[in-house]
Amino acid sequence: MLQLAQRMGRAKPSAIMVIAEKAKALKATGRDVISFSIGVPNFLPGPHVYEAVRKALEHDSGQYGSNRGSNELLDAFLKHLQQAGFSGYARENLSTGVGAKHVLYNLAEALLDEGDEIAFPTPYWTSYMDIAEIVGAKVKLLPCPPTQGYKLTPQQLDAALTPSTRVFLFNNPSNPTGMVYTRAEIAALAEVLVRKPDTWIITDDIYHRMVFDGLGYHNFVHLKPELTERTIFVDSLSKTYGMPGWRVGFMAGPKAVATAVTTLNSNHITNLPEIVTAAAVAALTGPQDVTARECADFTRRRDRVHAALSAIPGVSCPRPQGAFYAFPDISAFFGKRCGDQVIADDVAFCAALLEHQGVACVPGSAFGEPRALRISYTCPAAQLEPGLKRIAAFCAALV
Repeated sequence: MLQLAQRMGRAKPSAIMVIAEKAKALKATGRDVISFSIGVPNFLPGPHVYEAVRKALEHDSGQYGSNRGSNELLDAFLKHLQQAGFSGYARENLSTGVGAKHVLYNLAEALLDEGDEIAFPTPYWTSYMDIAEIVGAKVKLLPCPPTQGYKLTPQQLDAALTPSTRVFLFNNPSNPTGMVYTRAEIAALAEVLVRKPDTWIITDDIYHRMVFDGLGYHNFVHLKPELTERTIFVDSLSKTYGMPGWRVGFMAGPKAVATAVTTLNSNHITNLPEIVTAAAVAALTGPQDVTARECADFTRRRDRVHAALSAIPGVSCPRPQGAFYAFPDISAFFGKRCGDQVIADDVAFCAALLEHQGVACVPGSAFGEPRALRISYTCPAAQLEPGLKRIAAFCAALV
């Protein structure tokens, strides 16, 4: 009997996309649905990006491109890195991919053999677990509950990383929590990482331009430059420039790692499309006013979302300081009822919220934290306030 490969038994559809598709299906039936489910920026790139694409179309070569990325794109990313406080990188330290998710998958293939250990904090972005399971890695979770602000402590990191830990994967600012590590917190974690020479470090920092409250963005290599030789920085156009559908991701790290990712590209994607490359170069090198404006807008949205959630009796929500997510703990409502339905867990809470109030959120268990749910506040501005009011009304009606 013909069968699929065993690894497909470990592959699962994205939990986030499952919720988004369900909300879309309900809308198609005429239901009034407000979606807080998917983390898609509510803005488009600046006009200079589209102008660059039009010019590229006029001069399209129709040829294959570089597996690593065009020199123009790599140079644009080098400039972007310098603006983020990184130095000492050259083209040979870089590679590209079809979005940051693709880059992360390539890194898993390049760094992890089957059975190797990868460690990352909980809550985590859903694809971390999915990718690790597909490549057959052993996952070590580092729980960071709301009582510690969803943040990893140096003591946890020190205890978790052993000589058998092949990769430590770190996300700052965080999806799903929106939490941002301070300079002091990054410095303390970096001190631990210096003492763990057998572990590769991947920093997934695709939201590093979306930091609020003057907190600033900090990376381990900023504080401990000696970590550069085993740290891989991952970035993307998606969130910073409102370009998730363009699918452009980057990595910067040791030459051997960048070469490995480039080799993998040569065996599946070959290269980023010429038109997409033109858009990416324009985004990275052109005016940055759209990004700055949207960061300010998300700061205001964060304030409103956090205030509204904190005003709901029983809800606990650490104050996010980056990205565009809130991650409230709603476990106080477990065991209550919505009509005939018992709210047994986060999944039941989200299902009832969608059914009775038409608000779509992602259960926290999708991110390894079953006491919470994720709210992405990138919806159209006119929907934000009504959506928050519906959540408050739903919680108030539970008995």
